[in-house]
Amino acid sequence: MPERYQLRPQIVISNTTPIIALSLIGQLHLLTKLYGEILLPTAVLDEIAAGGGKVGAVDVRQADWIKVRALQDSRRADLLTDLDRGEAETIALAQELNADLIIIDERMGRRYARHLGLTMTGTLGVLIRAKREGLIGEIGPLVEKLRHGGIRLSDELVRRTLELAGEAD
Repeated sequence: MPERYQLRPQIVISNTTPIIALSLIGQLHLLTKLYGEILLPTAVLDEIAAGGGKVGAVDVRQADWIKVRALQDSRRADLLTDLDRGEAETIALAQELNADLIIIDERMGRRYARHLGLTMTGTLGVLIRAKREGLIGEIGPLVEKLRHGGIRLSDELVRRTLELAGEAD
């Protein structure tokens, strides 16, 4: 039997919207099933907590696999002036820790992450991977729940997502 090599744990950092979106549709647990531990920068926790008892706050407090990590050098996030604080800290923490993946939905944040060479996915990417790994059956109904819950998704993005998931008409 071949020897198994211990791989280093993945470093996965999430921004606010994916946490709230997955919590909204009852699928936050997919993050730990797919990636193990998830790190949140302090600003992301603050943004989620600002919602009080709203979507995501309680789920994050109960998820022992979600860890909060402060930036070592907050000046790195200060340089990302076009982004809100959660996005800026997500990207800065990813750089500090040499993260394997960031989970971020906002267009401007994704543009910065791409420019900096960070590997990323978003809420819909998490759902696609979960379907491919057999953790969920269909994405379509979850996408509709996201939309009904106030998560803005363009028709084109939904179409491409359903196509990638093999659910296109």
